[in-house]
Amino acid sequence: MKKIKSNWITKDSNSRIYNIPVPVIGLTGGIATGKSTVANLFRQKNIPVIDADLLVKNIYMLPETISFIQKHFPETIDDQKINFKKLRETAFASEAAKSILEQYIYAHLPEQFKKDYLRFSSPPFIVYDVPLLFEKKLNLLIDFSICVYAPRTTQLKRLVERDQIPPELAESIINQQMDIEEKKKISDFIISNTGTLNELEALFERLLIEITE
Repeated sequence: MKKIKSNWITKDSNSRIYNIPVPVIGLTGGIATGKSTVANLFRQKNIPVIDADLLVKNIYMLPETISFIQKHFPETIDDQKINFKKLRETAFASEAAKSILEQYIYAHLPEQFKKDYLRFSSPPFIVYDVPLLFEKKLNLLIDFSICVYAPRTTQLKRLVERDQIPPELAESIINQQMDIEEKKKISDFIISNTGTLNELEALFERLLIEITE
């Protein structure tokens, strides 16, 4: 497996997210921009990818998480299981509820991240696939960032087609995220996903040449 070029290693283990000893690339984007597709392109190259969404799902499966939800949001537990539809409605209905839930989840992320990291055998670097890279200021704790970009109109069209939802709902979902143009502006690298899969793969290969040796 290739290594990251030395000029792109901007952190050491003391300043890097969760004190990880190898370079961490932050992969981000907006909904329906193609971030998951690019994450899979990294995996196809046998480059380790840690998926933030999957880490959160794992946290929700922990018995202590169910106990926590039962204590703070009892109305969202059905038959000793979390009703995620109810939990989303409860969390988004109140800033205080959302804050309690997020604080709990983020307190458990380091342990889950490190556990996932240990699955890989001394990798030269890893990719952290994280939608809220900039929103949670995690960009300050990684070596560099890659944004998978598609303009808002493309996001909207893809989201409507992919999830079979009305445009108004798609618009509302996109509005809850940091604007993709802002993410593009503050990222170290941009992969523009506005064409075919072959074009995306070509841009990805070009990026690998830029960042690895």
